[in-house]
This record gives sequence, C-alpha cells and structure tokens, in this order.
Amino acid sequence: MKIVFLEPLGLKTNIIEEACAGLRAQGHEVVIYPDRNENIDELKRRAEGAEVIIESNIPLRKDFLDACPKLKMLSIAFTGLDHIDMEECQRRGIIVKNAAGYSTEAVAELAIAMMIDVYRKVLENDKITRECQRKGIMPGREIGGKTVGIIGMGNIGQRVAKILNAFGCKVLAWNRTPKTVDGVTFVDKETLLKESDIVTLHIALNNETRDFITAKDLKLMKSSAILINTARGPVVNEQALADALKSGIIAGAATDVYGTEPPLKQDNPLFDAPNLIMLPHIGFATEEAFKLRLGIVIKNLECLSSLNK
Repeated sequence: MKIVFLEPLGLKTNIIEEACAGLRAQGHEVVIYPDRNENIDELKRRAEGAEVIIESNIPLRKDFLDACPKLKMLSIAFTGLDHIDMEECQRRGIIVKNAAGYSTEAVAELAIAMMIDVYRKVLENDKITRECQRKGIMPGREIGGKTVGIIGMGNIGQRVAKILNAFGCKVLAWNRTPKTVDGVTFVDKETLLKESDIVTLHIALNNETRDFITAKDLKLMKSSAILINTARGPVVNEQALADALKSGIIAGAATDVYGTEPPLKQDNPLFDAPNLIMLPHIGFATEEAFKLRLGIVIKNLECLSSLNK
C-alpha cells in the first residue's frame, strides 16, 4: 500500500524513516514530505495515489477527499478530529484513527505554566528587566492553597488535578458524566465558577460545549479569578472574554486556542484585552509528545493487512 506522510509531524524526516522501517519491510511504499504545506492543490498533489495518509491538524474536507479515490485510511497525529470531514469519510468507508493521549503530559504542563505565568506576571517582569529597571516590579500570587476548578476530567484534566494536588490546591471539577477521582471534589458548573480562584478548561469541542463559557458565566467568577484555556477556542466566547478582562470582571486569563487557528486576524477582540497571555496553540508541541504520537500513528496502521483484502 502507498502510505503518505503529508507533513513531518514536527520531527526530522530521518526519525520518521527509522520508525517506518518495519512498514517498508512489509512491502509498503512510504512517502514522507519534509515540510508542512496547507495549500490545497499541493496537498492533493502529495496525496496522489495514497491509500493511507498521515497528518496532524491540516483541515481535510470533501474537496481533498475527492482527489483521493484510493484512500482507505487516515491516521491523524492529533487528538481532535474536528478538522476532518468525518461524515464524508464515513460515507466513503475511510477508516479514521487519532493519536489519543499523546499530548496529555504536554498540555497539562502548559496549563500549569500558564497559571504560574499569569499569577507571577512573568511577561510583565521580563519587560521591566529588559528596560534595565528595578523600580516598578510587579509582585505576583502563589498557586499553593488556591481553589482551582477543572472543567473536563478526561486524561488531561486528571493529570492537571494530580499536579495541582502536589501544589496543595483545593481541586473542584465539573464533568459531563459522573466520575470519582482522588483529591477532586465534583460540583456543578455554577458552583465551580463561583468558588474557583483559577478555572482551567479541558473539554472537547462539540455542539454542547461551543460557547460553554459566555459573558454570563464569566460574571459568576470572582473578580480576582483567572481563566486558562488549552482545550478548544470556541469553548470560550472570545468577545465575552475580552470584555470581561477590559471591565475587570475577572483578573486575567491565558489562552492557547482560538476560534480559528493562528495566525490570527488583526480584528480578533483578544488582541487589545489586558492581563491576557496569548500563545499560538503550542500545548501539544513538545519533542516528547511528537515522538510519542509518531509511535501511535504508526501503531494505528496495524490494520493495513485487513485493508488489503
């Protein structure tokens, strides 16, 4: 079968080559493109004749699938699949597998780092230092002893809870389905928003969670509270968040995700919001996570023999 890596998944191609030695030994043709290119015409060219395609979060819609009549499988090096036309894949009988779990540690650690950055005013104090000043340093706050509300208690939410327990935090959580997790008290959404010093989001994006945090929800939070979003951008209403920061409804926020993938348009309402750290969707992007997901996407190809039948 012809297996095409549309992109190098953040790794050097020689690492992918080594990992694919077993596939070539089984007689499969493996093509690895050394750069990421989201131009649809280029993607179609790269995918020509492919029976299996591997990529991360480049949107693949019906027009792309129309150009891949031989396609039998998509092995997606990403957790979410909202960038894939799943209905069209199902109609065509294309198997789609993701890389669930590869970024659990990476995203959890970034969520904690964002909490610390906002609390300790890291960026502001960096600026003071670079201006060769000492006067005007900005004192911060400590995470230890704070109440942290986690919305979404999947693998990432549970890992964040475990780290926060080590900080001595009181951990509250809301989850769509009932769970029991050591060191965590489950409450309803309103209670979590009202009682938490820090609210961190770890829910998937679907019809129920779109605009899960609105202006009304932000008004329930403490004026000293901060919001962390490493989940999906549309989970939070961006205009409502910008307004809440400008009016002091909440004290600060940090986000790694947006309504559209970076680069963002200049009219994004978050750009002029104060006390906000904005990152370019890097939660999943660590060397360790990239290597782990490569192993997962290749393992996903274990069903190739059955696809040949």
